[in-house]
Amino acid sequence: MLPEVTTDEEWDRVVPDDTIVRPAAEDLCARLGLAGARLTRYSAGSQPVYAVGDAHVLKLFPGTAARDAVTEARVLGHVEGRLPVPTPRLHAEGPYENGWRYVLMSRLPGEDLSAAWPRIPRADRERVVTDAAEALAALHALDPAPLADVLGPGDWGAFVDRQRAGAVARQRKCGLPEAWLEQLPVFLDSVPLPDAGSVRPALLHTEFMRQHLIVDPADGWRLTGLFDFEPAMIGDPAYDFVGVGLFVTRAEPGLLARFMKAYGRTFEPRPLLAYTLLHVYSNLPWYLRELPAPPEPTPDALAEAWFGR
Repeated sequence: MLPEVTTDEEWDRVVPDDTIVRPAAEDLCARLGLAGARLTRYSAGSQPVYAVGDAHVLKLFPGTAARDAVTEARVLGHVEGRLPVPTPRLHAEGPYENGWRYVLMSRLPGEDLSAAWPRIPRADRERVVTDAAEALAALHALDPAPLADVLGPGDWGAFVDRQRAGAVARQRKCGLPEAWLEQLPVFLDSVPLPDAGSVRPALLHTEFMRQHLIVDPADGWRLTGLFDFEPAMIGDPAYDFVGVGLFVTRAEPGLLARFMKAYGRTFEPRPLLAYTLLHVYSNLPWYLRELPAPPEPTPDALAEAWFGR
């Protein structure tokens, strides 16, 4: 029912096409005892994801992303009931056909924090940020060892070195102007990041952002969910603060300081910008369009603008 997806071209042709994917989602729901349930495809996200009625979510993974399905399922099982904020409950997972896999999970109640944010009063924003920080601290406090067989990168120091070696090329591909590109190597060389021996490995979400947090507007904007664990890794806890600074606090005055206080640890701006440049999904031109501009076009000014407290 679903064709193989082994190339970027096949991905672009198949994955966005609901006329191809929906019949498979309906078939899977029938196999899983949810025949006839209303399917609503979410518009966001790289994978095909459907709300199944009011209680379930079905996430489909093409063959090229099959490993991500295994990651999602394992991490969901590992974190369930262990964080101060709800996470989806894993109901079923496994192979489908032609290399595809699926994960069926519970649907969390509430509203996407990124959509709700403009309507949330300042005092409630501060409380949401505090709750989110406590959730991230609890995630980082979990023992990641049981997940080491499925989560990368393995050698954190080697990962950082690889990302550093390719940093300029990645940003050039994203369209970063040459005036910025020429500053990156000097900046990265000047920031001492912890080596593998000095990092206390933590379970990282890696995309800790408003888009993956849920709040309940009917309950004083209480934080009601954290989801999307498919890109999880094991590594330096500071790496998760890239998402925090860029996509949760977003340079709003005082919020990052509040987040770090509730988290229980402070990180300096320059290492966080370094990890921003080394992040697997780093796209500095996009961030420069989305976030406040620094007072001058230098990495140090940028670090302070986005990650200063």
